[in-house]
Amino acid sequence: MFDAAVIGGGPAGLSAAINLTQLGKSLLWFGSPAGSDKVERSEKIANYPGMGLVSGAELNRRFREHAGEMGLTPVDRMVTLIAKTDEGFSLLADNELYEARSVLLATGAVTAKGFEGEAEYLGRGVSYCATCDGFLYRGKTIAVHLGAARFEHEAEYLASLAGRVYLFAGYRNPAVRGENIEFLDSPIVKVSGGLKANAVTLKDGREIPVDGLFCLRNAVAPASLVPGLALDGVHIAVDREMKTNIAGCFAAGDCVGRPYQIAKAVGEGNIAAHAMAEYLAKR
Repeated sequence: MFDAAVIGGGPAGLSAAINLTQLGKSLLWFGSPAGSDKVERSEKIANYPGMGLVSGAELNRRFREHAGEMGLTPVDRMVTLIAKTDEGFSLLADNELYEARSVLLATGAVTAKGFEGEAEYLGRGVSYCATCDGFLYRGKTIAVHLGAARFEHEAEYLASLAGRVYLFAGYRNPAVRGENIEFLDSPIVKVSGGLKANAVTLKDGREIPVDGLFCLRNAVAPASLVPGLALDGVHIAVDREMKTNIAGCFAAGDCVGRPYQIAKAVGEGNIAAHAMAEYLAKR
């Protein structure tokens, strides 16, 4: 069992991972080896102290270098469920179980509830993992919400199995290709069905019959990720020490509220790491 699990490879997650390592805690860090998509896409960053006027790509490169210097390599797996246990927390990531005594959510700005019906049909036609559940839809019709370019290979994998794919990408110029893929020009807003999901509704009002929906995002909505987690509007509710309403669960960065800035996220990751170390010491 690890002392701490950090969910998120952006500035808040990296800051917490660095500080937890310096504090001598055993660490499980989930995130993309490429770092933060949000930071990478930033044209110029002018308010990060000591860096001057820097491009997002350059700052992201320096973040990765710093992680490497600290011996930190994120686990590139999607965490889809975190459950409280007597000893701490169990984390499900790509059908693998992990355990940690404390958890930090640094998932970035994530829609609080996901699509209407998403949580209700999770495991009953809604999936977050292409490689885990794709085989269940061989020859069938599926919808795919593609939230980031890093999941394009998963969308193509699904297309290699499914008979037909309705795909909506939440960014410009997706590179996914496949003869059985139909790109949607209106986003998915709802999933519905009976015992299992059987249709998605688009923002323009169209309803499309499907056998399943795959949501390929950088993170799962907090309310679905951690059952019982308290929210403040669309953000995770925390106190000054980045504690949530669940003992041992902390949160930092964009997922806890504005301003959505790198310097703020880094500071909160630092605060959370020290609060986690204090929590572990008391246990």
